[in-house]
Amino acid sequence: MSRVAMLDGVPLDLDRSCISQLVHESSVSSTMDLAHALADDGALSGTVVVADVQRAGRGRGGKLWHSAAGDGLWCTVIVRDAPVSGLGVLSLRVGVAIADVVRPWCDGALGLKWPNDVLLCTTLPPERADALAWRKLAGVLVEARWRDAQVEWIAIGIGLNLRESTAVVPTAALREGVLRADVLQGLIPRIREAAHARGGLSAAELATWETYDMAMGRRCSAPERGVVAGVQADGALRVTLADGSERPHRSGSLALVSEDVTC
Repeated sequence: MSRVAMLDGVPLDLDRSCISQLVHESSVSSTMDLAHALADDGALSGTVVVADVQRAGRGRGGKLWHSAAGDGLWCTVIVRDAPVSGLGVLSLRVGVAIADVVRPWCDGALGLKWPNDVLLCTTLPPERADALAWRKLAGVLVEARWRDAQVEWIAIGIGLNLRESTAVVPTAALREGVLRADVLQGLIPRIREAAHARGGLSAAELATWETYDMAMGRRCSAPERGVVAGVQADGALRVTLADGSERPHRSGSLALVSEDVTC
């Protein structure tokens, strides 16, 4: 008999979802912090931490934000025995997994923005109703804990919007009515598969990334000025410079020139 947990009043088949244990909290500082604490206490690979509210959710570069109840899926997955050779491209693999899984619940085109953002092409406010723009739908944060030269565990944090935000930087969301249990059931198996993949991106994975790459051919101001030329197998961002040369970037964030961010 399958193991079942209730989330938002909906049964979630843990075995079908590849979830060893579901830890559901009403409010936490960060699902990443709680996941690391649980892993340090011996939590199994496949443990998933879900919170209704994050008081200090964490993103890349130490950015903090408040994640309100009902606005999205805030979760972290613990993975053990992941190959070190795949860590450098894991955020890209997880981004592709998210895009693939949520595509049936999206009104608009999906795009990936190096290295860890999933975007959705949406209409702008009424005064610019003739234009479309990319807005953030989800973000990925990957953190590894090491002992000597071995990875003890990886925490893969995901923030996915279920309700649009009209804050200073508006966000996109999945179609109304999508439940967290629906997303987890499709997403966790893909995330665990991505975490156990070895080496850099294969030719097939690079081709898939390219189908989602919303930055390809667009001008960027960071990590340096140039034109985005895609990603390499090792996950580096390729930027073509003014002199025609190309330089890879393995760290930093991608900032596109503002007039080049429409769909």
